[in-house]
Amino acid sequence: MEKAEKEAMEKKEDEVKNAEAEINYRGVKAMPFIIGNETFEKLGAIGTLSNLLVYLTTVFNMKGITATTLINVFNGTTNFATLLGAFFSDTYFGRYKTLGFSSITSFLGLLLIDLTAVIKGLHPPRCTSEDSSSCIGPTAWQLAFLLAGFGLMVAGAGGIRPCNLAFGADQFNPKTETGKRGIDSFFNWYFFTLTFAMMVSLTLVVYVQSDVSWAIGLAIPTVFMLVSCVLFFAGTRIYVKVMPEGSPITSIMQVIVVAAKKRKLKLPEQPWLSLFNYVPPNSINTNLSYTQQFRFLDKAAIITPDDQINPDGSAAGPWRLCSMQQVEEVKCVLRVIPIWAAAILYFVAITQQQTYAVFQALQSNRQLGSTKFKVPAATYPVFNMLTMTLWLPIYDRILVPALRRLTGREGGIMILQRMGIGIGLSALTSLVAGLVEEKRRTLALTKPTLGIEKHRGAISSMSALWLVPQLSLAGLAEAFMAIGQVEFYYKQFPENMRSIAGSFFFCGMAASSYLSGFLVSMVHRTTKGNKNGGEWLPEDLNKGRLDYFYYMVAGLGVLNLGYFLVCSIWYRYKRTGGSNATAEMEKKHIDKPLA
Repeated sequence: MEKAEKEAMEKKEDEVKNAEAEINYRGVKAMPFIIGNETFEKLGAIGTLSNLLVYLTTVFNMKGITATTLINVFNGTTNFATLLGAFFSDTYFGRYKTLGFSSITSFLGLLLIDLTAVIKGLHPPRCTSEDSSSCIGPTAWQLAFLLAGFGLMVAGAGGIRPCNLAFGADQFNPKTETGKRGIDSFFNWYFFTLTFAMMVSLTLVVYVQSDVSWAIGLAIPTVFMLVSCVLFFAGTRIYVKVMPEGSPITSIMQVIVVAAKKRKLKLPEQPWLSLFNYVPPNSINTNLSYTQQFRFLDKAAIITPDDQINPDGSAAGPWRLCSMQQVEEVKCVLRVIPIWAAAILYFVAITQQQTYAVFQALQSNRQLGSTKFKVPAATYPVFNMLTMTLWLPIYDRILVPALRRLTGREGGIMILQRMGIGIGLSALTSLVAGLVEEKRRTLALTKPTLGIEKHRGAISSMSALWLVPQLSLAGLAEAFMAIGQVEFYYKQFPENMRSIAGSFFFCGMAASSYLSGFLVSMVHRTTKGNKNGGEWLPEDLNKGRLDYFYYMVAGLGVLNLGYFLVCSIWYRYKRTGGSNATAEMEKKHIDKPLA
């Protein structure tokens, strides 16, 4: 009887604690402000970026190669900036201040870009000649003003992208059931708003920009971003603001430095028993098991006579002795890097569907049936998002349960297997794109329509709807690889490095943008003036061989798939709990990750 009363009292105390926690973590009340901020921020940023290629070539009179390279560099710099934003957020400012500053910065960047369309003196005069070589390009002042807008958008995105998901999750108490459900609900709404923003941007906003007015079309995203800022600061009083506790990058550097200092020491035969194994009592990280890979880092945890231990068990000199837990956390990061490298080439194939697929649409028949309405070229990538949106519920509700019954795994298949399927589909995307471009070019040379795309060439009689297969394949590839990649980083990084994990995804996209720009420039320079095959990537696609370029990217994708499979066999998933048994299992190669 007393035991039952005691349990009832403990249960009541837990309920009181949970209720108090929910008051402190006002996630439900804060969610509308954060979701509203997310939605309008994406409407602003994506609404400008989705049609930027057409804007640079038609309003700023840039050549296609120059505009494509500029956008690749801009995208790459934007995504690399997320690593810097995550560092400053975790180390100095916290997520609230970082998001507030970045939101204002993004608004100012969008405002400057809109002004380049509104004020005639901030863009070159309109080109009326059919010969693009006679068009007047931007002056140094006009280009500087445009690049200033790009720079502000880079700074804004660098702080928003790695912090927005984590800040939303901060508003819920992860120790309560209500808080856990709130976090799951927030993630669902986050990805829904991303899809919604891209759909609106690639249809309504792009139509206004292309067919109504660039000034109005670029003003719409700017207003969206202003609304995003207002909504974010409106919820300031009810937000949970997690204070920065220092960057985990410092811990990584400590392990590397100490391992280098102790590189001449000999490792013990059973390192999981004799290495320094201190774990901070208040650490949010789970206790990691010892692993055999990257054993040279284990030397950072060897205790020497010169090393001193504090009364609480921690190392007196963190730059002289590191714990085995710290070493294993660094190993987690190092194991991810080869997988991350494979994502770079994957994104190259997807990037082409956001740039050269638009050029293909410009020189294809975009008229809808017998109507006079022409679908804007920059709208066609919406099929990428449509495919991903339609596929995800099918995969989650139908395919995963079926695979779960076959494999016995909770997710149906392992994360690396899902990512591998995405890489394979990206290579298939480039192959199909090459075949479609070959048909488009042939019809443009033999059966063109009566129209001519300004500054380019004859419009093919092929319907632009033939681009849907390659764009749909790209969406399917993203549903496997991109989303699998985010989940992979989130689960395989230590808990205190999840901001860095979020930036890893964008850094992969950044490296891909630079690589894509390099490939485009290299192919352009190599094939220019080629008498045998002709230039592959001229302004007029009908005079080039874009299909050859797609086939090259497909070949690189096949090689990348082989590399990824090798890395997947080598990879060891993060394990928690025991150490001795796990080490023995690794020696026998029982825990193979990809079967």
